[in-house]
Amino acid sequence: MAEPAGMGLGHIAVLLGAGVVAVPIFRKLQLGSVLGYLAAGLAIGPFGLAVFREPETILHVAEFGVVIFLFIIGLEMRPSRLWGLRRDIFGLGAAQVLGAGLLLTLTGMAAGLSIPVAFIIAMGFVLSSTAVIMQMLDERGELGAPSGQRAVSILLLEDLAIVPLLALVAVLGAAVGGAAETAGPPLWQTIGLAVGALVVVYVAGRWLTNPIFRFLARYGGREVMTAAALLVVVGSAWLMNEGGLSMAMGAFLAGVLLSESTFRHQLEADVEPFRAILLGLFFLSVGMSLDLAVVAADWRLVIGGVIAFMAVKAVAIYGIARLFKASEREAVERAVLFAQGGEFAFVLYAAALSAGVFDPRISAAATAVVILSMALTPLTSLATARLLPKETGDAGDAEGVEAADGLKGQVLIIGFGRFAQVVSQPLLARGVDVSIIENDVEMIQAASEFGFKVYYGDGTRLDVLHASGADHAEAVLVCVDKPEAADHIVGLLKSEFPLTKVFARAFDRGHSIRLIQAGADYQVRETFESALKFGEAVLVEMGLNEAEAADTIAEVRRRDDARLDLQLTGGLQAGRALMRGNMPTPKPEPYVTPRREGQIVTDPADESAA
Repeated sequence: MAEPAGMGLGHIAVLLGAGVVAVPIFRKLQLGSVLGYLAAGLAIGPFGLAVFREPETILHVAEFGVVIFLFIIGLEMRPSRLWGLRRDIFGLGAAQVLGAGLLLTLTGMAAGLSIPVAFIIAMGFVLSSTAVIMQMLDERGELGAPSGQRAVSILLLEDLAIVPLLALVAVLGAAVGGAAETAGPPLWQTIGLAVGALVVVYVAGRWLTNPIFRFLARYGGREVMTAAALLVVVGSAWLMNEGGLSMAMGAFLAGVLLSESTFRHQLEADVEPFRAILLGLFFLSVGMSLDLAVVAADWRLVIGGVIAFMAVKAVAIYGIARLFKASEREAVERAVLFAQGGEFAFVLYAAALSAGVFDPRISAAATAVVILSMALTPLTSLATARLLPKETGDAGDAEGVEAADGLKGQVLIIGFGRFAQVVSQPLLARGVDVSIIENDVEMIQAASEFGFKVYYGDGTRLDVLHASGADHAEAVLVCVDKPEAADHIVGLLKSEFPLTKVFARAFDRGHSIRLIQAGADYQVRETFESALKFGEAVLVEMGLNEAEAADTIAEVRRRDDARLDLQLTGGLQAGRALMRGNMPTPKPEPYVTPRREGQIVTDPADESAA
C-alpha cells in the first residue's frame, strides 16, 4: 500500500522507536526522559540522520501534548485551590517575569544588541518551558508539594504574559519600520478578545459540560466519552488561541472548571494516554529543531548566549525567591529549574521576525540558545540535586529526626497529629507493625517523648511514598490536616499502588465526596463519630434509655449515608430532605384554591371491610 507524501508509516515507526530506545537509556543513566527525547529528536532530525526535514510540522501537532498536560493539572486544582494561589501567581510570578526580564534585557544590550531586539530576546527567554518543568516535577512527584504549586503559579503567569508581549512586538515592529501589514490589532481589541474567550470557556465549563457528559454517559459508548473528553481539551484550547491567549491556558482553565465534576476521573483516564505520547513527541520535535549549522556558524554567540542568559536568569530567580521568603534550598532548585527558555519563545521570535524587528540570523541564533538551554536543564538540575546536602526537614538536621528510607511496616500512617495518635492505639494494641511519617519536625520531636518513632517525610511526594514502604504496606492511613494534601496523596496512592488499601481522614462532607471519587477504600469525617457519640450521651441524659438512644444514632447514621450517596451523583445540594432542621416545615398548599369543598366518594364502612 502506498504511503502518502510527507509522513508515512515508516516515519511514525522511527518516531516511536527513537523514544522507545532513547528514554529508557537516559533514565537508566538518571538523566531524565526529557533529555532522552531531545537527544533522540536531534539524532533523527534534519541535522542528524535527516529522517525528518520539517520538524516545525511535527512541533505544531506535538504542542497538543503540552495542552493535555495542562488540562490534567487543571483537573487536580479546584477553583478554591487556584484562588488560594493568587498571591503566588500575580505576586511571585509577576516579580520573576519583570525582574528577570529587566536583567536579561540589560545583558542583551551589553552584548551590543539594540533595545527592541534585546528586550524581545530577553522576554522570550524569561518564559520558561512549561513542558520541561512540568514533566520534571511530575517525575519527581513534586507537583502537589508547596514548592511545586509555586512553580505552577509562576508558569501560569508566564502563560498570561504572552498576550501583552505579542502586542508589544507589533508596536515595536511598527516603531522600527516593519511592514504595516504585519502590525497586529490594537491592544484594547486583543485584551477584549482574550476576556471574551475566558468568559465563554467559563460559562461552558460551569453550566454546559456536566449535563452533556451525563447525557453521553447514558446514551453514548466509551469511545464517544473519549472523543468528548478530547473535544473539551481541543475546544477550550482553540478558543483561547483565537482570543490571543495560549492554548495551554485554555486547557488549564477547562480542567479547573471540571475539577469538581463527577466525571473528573473519567476525563483524566481518557486523555492521559494521549498526553504521554504527544508530550514525548513534543520533546522529539524540539530536538529536531536545533539548527546545528547555526550553532557552528555563530558558536561564540550561541554558546555565550546560553551561558550568560541561564546564569543571569538563575541569579534573578534566586534573588526574587529569597525576597519572597523561600528557603535557601527551594530558591536554588527553582533558579536551576527555571533558568531556561521555553516553547513560547518560538512564538515570540517568529512574531518578531515577521514584524521586522529580528533578522533571520538573530532569530535562528536566539532560537538555538533557547533549545540548548532546554536541553541543559535536566543536566543542571541533576548536578544541583547531587551537590545540595540531603534534605532532612524544615529545621535541618534536627535532633532525633530521621528521613523515611526503606520502611516496611504493615500499616503506613501519613501525618501524626491528634487524629492519627488516637488511630494508632488500637493497631499497636494488637501488635500491628506500624510505620509513621510526618513533615512537621516539632511534631516528630514531641511524639518521640511519648515513645513514638516517627520519620520525616512529605507524603505528597511519590519518591517519599516509595521510601516509606507504601508499595509493601497492607494499608495506608492518610491522616494529614490539609484537605488538598490528602486529595493529592490518595490520588497518588491509588494510581501508583492500586492494590494497597487506603483509609483517609476527611475534613468535611465535600472532602469526603472527593476522597470517595479519588478511590479511597474508607473515609470518615474527623468530627462525625465524636459528634454522634456526644449526641447519644445527651439523649441518655435527657431521659432516653441506652437502647433507644443507640437506635436513634443508628437511624441518623443511615440517613447520613443515604444523603452522601445522593451527593456523590447530584452534588452537595442533593439529599437535603434527609437532613433534619429546627425550622418548622411549611404546610403544603395548592397553587389554586378549589371552588368547592372535597366530598367523600367511598363509604368508610366499605373501606374498612376491604
